[in-house]
Amino acid sequence: MTPEELERLESCTSEIAKIFYNNTPPSELTSLENIEKHLRQQWLVHVGPQIGFFFIKQATGTEQGRPRTVKSCIGELIITEKQAEKLEVKKSTRLSPLFEKCCLRQIANISYSKAAQEMEVQTGVKMGHTCLHRLVEKQEWSEPIAFLEVEETSIDGGKVRLRGKLGEGSHWQDYKAVRLHESYYGAFYQDNEALINYINHQPLADILTCLGDGHEGIWNIISQLNPGKTRREILDWYHLIENLYKVGGSLKRLAQAKEFLWQCRVESTLDLFKYGRKKTAQNFCKYLEKHRSRIVNYEQLSQDKICSIGSGAVESTVKQIDRRLKISGAQWLKKNVNQMLKLRCAYLNDLLAI
Repeated sequence: MTPEELERLESCTSEIAKIFYNNTPPSELTSLENIEKHLRQQWLVHVGPQIGFFFIKQATGTEQGRPRTVKSCIGELIITEKQAEKLEVKKSTRLSPLFEKCCLRQIANISYSKAAQEMEVQTGVKMGHTCLHRLVEKQEWSEPIAFLEVEETSIDGGKVRLRGKLGEGSHWQDYKAVRLHESYYGAFYQDNEALINYINHQPLADILTCLGDGHEGIWNIISQLNPGKTRREILDWYHLIENLYKVGGSLKRLAQAKEFLWQCRVESTLDLFKYGRKKTAQNFCKYLEKHRSRIVNYEQLSQDKICSIGSGAVESTVKQIDRRLKISGAQWLKKNVNQMLKLRCAYLNDLLAI
């Protein structure tokens, strides 16, 4: 701004301040908090919208089209269809893009009722929790595409608590989460095909490393990844060792087995347990046979820093998603689960950044 503009701005704001003060009840002058709330409300009603109207008119150069009222962070704005089109405001929406993003960020972390309270406290704009619920229902999400080539991915399962029919209790069902290492989060409820398509539409490396635990459903999904290219399947090292120690017995033998597995000596490991009578030993041998092709030379991969040997990235993803999905008392209708998963992932992927 020029010195002249700054001087004029100071004069105008001083005049606005006097008008506001003359119209402020004495009860609103008893504390700084009351002054802040009162001034913010006056701004949202009298100043913000007027400045907003001016900016919108100047930026679009038009006032044509049917008008509608839109809630925003600077008060309620009246915007016409032509203005909305030029300023990339979604059709029929009653929320400005920034205000909508603020709402979605709150809902991605806390319950709808708490989000409504937070929006009023932090912005001074009232929003009912049912309006916030409809906002999430109407969202059309597009899955993000990684900027860099994806070399590793890991998949794991999470659980969501579903509301039962009237008179019935709640129950838990699985959803699948994926982590594109060094890139994005993704989560899908009862839609493995969408999960597979999401990964395969990424810029995948010629050799894609896929990590997972021992769950058969995970490997059924992984088997359909990176078609026409090479897929390196790795059984999570920490999951493998967790199953080893379930066998119990001699600590010396367990230590020897761990060393063999670290070097991908599966046959030597089987020799340690295949004649054991304990059911845990027999089960572990079956487990090794089932995942033999996925048990790799963890020592070499780790030393040469070729790729990850554990699926900790996706396990962390599930925990991050569950921080919203499993808030105290949360129960979900089936039809709402995927939208909340997409919202939470959008938040974690910084797609709602301001």
